[in-house]
Amino acid sequence: MRPLIRSACRLRARVRAMATLPAAAAFSPSSSAAARPPRLTLALFFLPSAPAPAALGARALRTSASAAAAAAVDVGGVKIAREDVVREEDPTNNVPDTIYSKIGLQLHRRDNHPLGILKNTIYDYFDKNFSGQFNKFDDLCPLVSVKQNFDDVLVPADHISRSYNDTYYVDAQTVLRCHTSAHQAELLRDGHTHFLVTGDVYRRDSIDSTHYPVFHQMEGFRVFSPDDWSGSGMDGTAYAAADLKKTLEGLARHLFGAVEMRWVDTYFPFTNPSFELEIYFQDDWLEVLGCGVTEQEILKSNGRTDHVAWAFGLGLERLAMVLFDIPDIRLFWSNDQRFTSQFSEGKLGVKFKPFSKFPPCYKDMSFWINEEFTENNLCEVVRGIAGDLVEEVKLIDNFTNKKGLTSHCYRIAYRSMERSLTDEEINDMQVDRCS
Repeated sequence: MRPLIRSACRLRARVRAMATLPAAAAFSPSSSAAARPPRLTLALFFLPSAPAPAALGARALRTSASAAAAAAVDVGGVKIAREDVVREEDPTNNVPDTIYSKIGLQLHRRDNHPLGILKNTIYDYFDKNFSGQFNKFDDLCPLVSVKQNFDDVLVPADHISRSYNDTYYVDAQTVLRCHTSAHQAELLRDGHTHFLVTGDVYRRDSIDSTHYPVFHQMEGFRVFSPDDWSGSGMDGTAYAAADLKKTLEGLARHLFGAVEMRWVDTYFPFTNPSFELEIYFQDDWLEVLGCGVTEQEILKSNGRTDHVAWAFGLGLERLAMVLFDIPDIRLFWSNDQRFTSQFSEGKLGVKFKPFSKFPPCYKDMSFWINEEFTENNLCEVVRGIAGDLVEEVKLIDNFTNKKGLTSHCYRIAYRSMERSLTDEEINDMQVDRCS
């Protein structure tokens, strides 16, 4: 954006399938980062780039992003090039370069990283209690079909998660997986009956300290044959549910120690009954994971007639933020040695020591919206320009005039994890990126 915008930036062709933002007029930069943010207006812009290294200005950022996007990445032996994911001429594609730049980083496979430490601790629990039973997969390709991601796990055709507002579509039939459950059917067909799947998953989402468009999940799955529950006095569903709860209560104690727990009934499309496990931790109830007894349709469709199974899924970032006292989800992606040097292989729960709390730089923007506007689209625009320098996007005001037109005002908080930002460089970044 520039102080007086003469024309809106051109949307890329692939945004045609997404809800767009209405054009608007101007903003006046504030005199200091600490001053009350100016109200500014939003132009149409969607020019994604890789996240900003702290020391780079906007032009250097763009050059760095182009170089990073040019190189193909290898995930589990599959080469993924930028053109495989970011297809600018496909109207159904909504994957920006900021998302492509995360593919292949696989934080969960780094033994000295909080996510890798947590993953390996969970592995230790299953190795100790189910020696040699669970196969582990942590390098599966994140590009999956719509069928794998949704149909195979019984997500209804009208479910909101299928929308372009919530999911990254490579094309009409291919997505970046929204959950590790996307591999459930193929692993069953391959003959696996006990498995743990860990990987990066992708969802278009809001911007704040606990939400990020790329995060990491672990899926656990166990199949039982009729011989397993015969003689137990229970039917297969009750037997699987009891084993599931016993297994996951043990996992919670392995991670958090002797904590109070409770089970909460819930709903998932792919399990019935379905539960959430909560623990009482740091004077509050914390949701640890979701789970349940797998729907029979999934088992029958993949060659497991007359069997029952349980499944669970947990978010690694959610648990790691609690266990390591990490206050901002963006820190997981930091290469700053002041962050990375605090963690060591095998040491779960080492408390993160903040190396500094750098001041935020705020900008307000207001614009008229139409019925197609979504906050997720706005957040994609902001991430595309600011990368990991953006800390939060928050609606602070809305107004509807006598003609029925509605205006929203959002406050954008910019804050680096590594240094102080200046009001001038944020203004320069906004001007440069829409020049």
